[in-house]
Amino acid sequence: MSGFKEWKSAFDQWENATAEYSEKVMKMPSVLGPAGAVLSGLMKVKAAGDRAQANWWSALGLPTRRDQERTLHLLNQLESKIHDLEEKLEDANRKLAAKA
Repeated sequence: MSGFKEWKSAFDQWENATAEYSEKVMKMPSVLGPAGAVLSGLMKVKAAGDRAQANWWSALGLPTRRDQERTLHLLNQLESKIHDLEEKLEDANRKLAAKA
């Protein structure tokens, strides 16, 4: 068991030293600038890919994710309105039953 404790101690020291060094490096402007540029580029590529995929689905006549989300939102609104109407109808029926 002693070997594990020694290894664990050495690993913890290495991890702390590495974390400190990585934190210093990641805060350097010479690293942040290019990293930000790469991230911006990747986001532009992803946006272009998403648009191409939506166009492809539309060309096939199938609903895109946005179309599906919009439809689901409308269905939820309709369900909510139906639920409200059912409650109003139940209240009206109770009032009629109470009067009779």
